[in-house]
Amino acid sequence: MKIGRFEDIEAWQTARKLTNLVFEMTRRTGFNADIDLTRQIRRAAISSMANIAEGFDAGSDAEFQRFLRIAQRSATEVQSHLYVALDERYIESEEFNLVYAQAQQTRKVIGGFIRYLQTSS
Repeated sequence: MKIGRFEDIEAWQTARKLTNLVFEMTRRTGFNADIDLTRQIRRAAISSMANIAEGFDAGSDAEFQRFLRIAQRSATEVQSHLYVALDERYIESEEFNLVYAQAQQTRKVIGGFIRYLQTSS
């Protein structure tokens, strides 16, 4: 399978959904008052998306996999920050579950792509 643009990568599309959910969540009054947490969770979500794009031009499957692992860890970081947001009552459990599940899906799809690259080399 030949991918022509990073935007065609399912993992990037999934990370983009996660990023959109994070930005929507952090725009709300209460959450956005915590500037540090807002910046950190946004950066983690953006990092997941950006590392997939950056890895696309890495030059080798091994280097691409390295960027994908960073993207996967960034999605995990989003999950951890969600607990802070929940504990501080910036979000309700329903929103926590929604965004957490999207981060989990992002990690899963990235993991599948890593496995694909390992077997196609």
